[in-house]
Amino acid sequence: MRYLVMVQGSQADYDAQSGKGSADSPVWDEKAIQAMFAHMGAINDDLAESGELITGYGLKEPAAGRAVSLDGEGRPVVSDGPYSETKELLAGFWVLDCESLERVTEIAARVARCPQPAGAPEYPVLIRPVDGGIDD
Repeated sequence: MRYLVMVQGSQADYDAQSGKGSADSPVWDEKAIQAMFAHMGAINDDLAESGELITGYGLKEPAAGRAVSLDGEGRPVVSDGPYSETKELLAGFWVLDCESLERVTEIAARVARCPQPAGAPEYPVLIRPVDGGIDD
């Protein structure tokens, strides 16, 4: 079964990782950033070795993105990020091929244990089964 495993973040978290902390997200020093990358890299390596990793990416900050919706006439309305109406956004993801929901839950728990500075916000790691696709 394929699963989408998602980590969340906010623009404030990306800012904190680049040295601009706030009351909601303290500054990450170089040691904390390296610990995060080492933790995530080890997960990626283990998933690749086990054959469970299909793909995965960290995403650029919300300020680099756009939201596209339609107005009442069906014309596109484009909003450049970050999006004030949304607190947490997708920060990264994996698509995994795991034998069970229990296995992917073990992986998500490992992701959730990613080291971070004291006081940094904690977000749940989200799991969604993938329902078909172009390859199926």
